[in-house]
Amino acid sequence: MLAGGGGRPERAVADSRGLRQGDLFFGLRGEHADGGEFAALALEAGAWGVVVEPERARSLARAGADRAAGERDGWVLAAPDPLAGLQTLARAWRRELGCPVVGITGSVGKTSVKDICHAILPLRVHASPENYNTEIGLPLAVLGAPPETQALVLEMAMRGRGQIAQLCGIAEPNVAAITNIGPVHLELLGALEAIAEAKAEILAQLGERERAVVPADAEALEPHLHDRLMTITFGAGGDVFALRWSGDRRSIEATVGTPAGEQRFSFPFGEPHNLTNALAAIAIGVALELPLNEMARRAPEIAFSRLRGELVELADGIVVVNDCYNANPISMRAALDHLASLPAPGRHVAVLGEMAELGPNAPSYHREAGSHARQLGVAPIVGVGELARDYAPDAWAPDAETAVPLAEAMLEPGDALLVKGSRSVGLELVTDELLARRGAAER
Repeated sequence: MLAGGGGRPERAVADSRGLRQGDLFFGLRGEHADGGEFAALALEAGAWGVVVEPERARSLARAGADRAAGERDGWVLAAPDPLAGLQTLARAWRRELGCPVVGITGSVGKTSVKDICHAILPLRVHASPENYNTEIGLPLAVLGAPPETQALVLEMAMRGRGQIAQLCGIAEPNVAAITNIGPVHLELLGALEAIAEAKAEILAQLGERERAVVPADAEALEPHLHDRLMTITFGAGGDVFALRWSGDRRSIEATVGTPAGEQRFSFPFGEPHNLTNALAAIAIGVALELPLNEMARRAPEIAFSRLRGELVELADGIVVVNDCYNANPISMRAALDHLASLPAPGRHVAVLGEMAELGPNAPSYHREAGSHARQLGVAPIVGVGELARDYAPDAWAPDAETAVPLAEAMLEPGDALLVKGSRSVGLELVTDELLARRGAAER
């Protein structure tokens, strides 16, 4: 945060609806609105100050001069580009903190790796809240870090070339982690090699003594791993790997091998793909030279952000895997594998929303996912969204609202249900409505 006291603001915000007294409000232009239009309201609500374009700043200053003597006014700061001002301020605060910074990107799993890091790293960690991973969200996340922060763990989203480089220019990470490379954002970038190149922007700015954390099987990244980088790999065949593990739907016990030795971990999740995410987080800890036993001691406290593999237990022994924050071919396959592995007295069934931004090959990716589900014995399936027709579902709905009665009618006692789709489909409505209609399991 912007350290309080001494006449300084408490926080930086870009949404006037969440403003609190003492905040510094940045009036940013968006696609549909100009945040600067809300600067006057922010000042009236008690903002420490506002950052707006020069013409608006002059107008606000004139309005302030006309106020009655003794009325409280906030600061009005002019910036030709308020977004650039926000980013510059965030970079300055990152340097003032002087602590290690971890940047995490990847096609899938970056939020989960961030969440695991937040839990297991034995430091005072400040991590990106929710989806604060864009050119606006990341600087707000940095400015939310308190002065006593010992490590910043920042998620970095990518929708095109140059975006990761821009975010790195703000965060200046010392450890750069790439969770994986997969067919995500193909609609924007066109080819897997282009995705790897865009993700690898996080590696390009690392210095000689700084470290990269990458999957052991990410061949697409090899051209970007230059000799001056200290690289730690994770996963089968990597530097950080699971020697052996076992688990059920709620927990995994694993012995993890690392360059610093072996360590037993107890994880409060049952998904094998989250074990891979945990290996990435442990590799980040190794890169930071943190003790394995301290990371293991904290592992049982891991908690994931909402809508990412949540287990929701309904009446009649129905278990819902609520994993509808996003979807792409990699995460869809992993979620289906996890569903099929769950011990359930009933069937393994699914509500699958379409996967967005897959480009011209989107129908084939959906057909492959539907075929994989059938091979695993997942049935029946409700598809949601136009592209979801290519799953060859047993029932189809154009949107989440229409899918609710279809999902409810499909369920039988003892079933395990996966609810997953791209964020734009909004499938959390299905889980919420099923919980409301069916009721939660008795404890």
